[in-house]
Amino acid sequence: MAYETGAAYLKSLQNRARQVEESDRIERAVQGIIREVRLNGDQALYTYTEQFDGVQLESLVVTEAEFEAAEETVGEAFMKSIQQAKTEITAFHEAQKEQTWLLERGDGKLVGQKVTALQSVGIYVPGGKAAYPSTVLMNAIPAKIAGVKRIQMTTPVQKDGTVNPYVLAAAKLVGVDVIYKVGGAQAVAALAYGTETVQKVVKIVGPGNAYVAEAKKQVFGQVAIDMIAGPSEVCVVADDSANPKFVAADLLAQAEHDEMARAICITTSASFADELRVELKQQTARAERRAVIEKSLAQNGKIVLVSDLQEAFTIVNELAPEHLQLMIDNPMDVLTKVENAGAIFLGPYSPEALGDYMAGPNHTLPTSGTAKFSSPLGVYDFMKKSSIIQYSKEALQQVADDIIEIATKEQLPAHAASIAIRKDEVE
Repeated sequence: MAYETGAAYLKSLQNRARQVEESDRIERAVQGIIREVRLNGDQALYTYTEQFDGVQLESLVVTEAEFEAAEETVGEAFMKSIQQAKTEITAFHEAQKEQTWLLERGDGKLVGQKVTALQSVGIYVPGGKAAYPSTVLMNAIPAKIAGVKRIQMTTPVQKDGTVNPYVLAAAKLVGVDVIYKVGGAQAVAALAYGTETVQKVVKIVGPGNAYVAEAKKQVFGQVAIDMIAGPSEVCVVADDSANPKFVAADLLAQAEHDEMARAICITTSASFADELRVELKQQTARAERRAVIEKSLAQNGKIVLVSDLQEAFTIVNELAPEHLQLMIDNPMDVLTKVENAGAIFLGPYSPEALGDYMAGPNHTLPTSGTAKFSSPLGVYDFMKKSSIIQYSKEALQQVADDIIEIATKEQLPAHAASIAIRKDEVE
């Protein structure tokens, strides 16, 4: 894991070119997949599942018998843990729900905002290198709280043609309406355009590989999407008070996602940096996913030495990390210095893994610097808003001349006429 000075790392961030996540080859491949699904529907999904997953499916839909078998497989301990996670996630997201409101301004003027849940949502849940029941909870629970009428899910099948039982158990627990045994760009296309079996939705959410991300990008406009997710990342800001064992463990927890994951530590202490580097080597040597971790740290890991916390937060706000851990004395005192981060973890006993599974806030977060303008997934992502306007005759008269003046200057005479005709009626 490479050392770097704060000044050098900040310069590399400021000069970084706009990153193109998908190659031209992936873009063209996804275009072809989407076209095939639109033309051939279910048959394309069966064909791609055999081609990419090596499985010949008899049905695209998970049956009730498969749900029951999954519940028997996962065991009581898992169900107890995931129920606790559901409780915490639900409590947090309930507080996000917005309500319709009206503002009576007097003199016959009423304006407001009507909040309405989306009719349908499709959740993509990865199933390649690992399966993520936590992703099911983090996407389905806020959709349920928002009041989405139909929640569909797609996920790749395992080699035996079944869906991971932990994913199925989580989906059953949170009330997903239907699960399709489809992964990859073809699943995104099916949710966007519909097939004989898969109903089209109005929004697609959930993480995936480069093909899934590219497919979401290409269908955007036909449907809404949550975000284009890049490699997962964590940034730990540490001072002399930080425990190098804790920080190393948290960096490894990030690095084990995949080879593209980014694990960064910014520290004000040279001695801590040295201790951390030793600890990283020792913990990596014992890690089950050692090969992935070593590649991730070698390619994307950084230990950045800065002169003080002010320099650290300058770098943090330019980096805009997905996960930010403040492993420093009195982290609450400097929270206002953080402008750009997906999720902020305060102190030694609030590791990223807590947020991934149990704390309550959503773990679907903006990546690749997009925390500068994006927010975590929430209930608000599954609702839309309509403006409400009601004026009386008298209230319209008060502003009629002003509207006519503006419309005339914009050379839109019909706009002006639609006001004037009402003004004339009263006069």
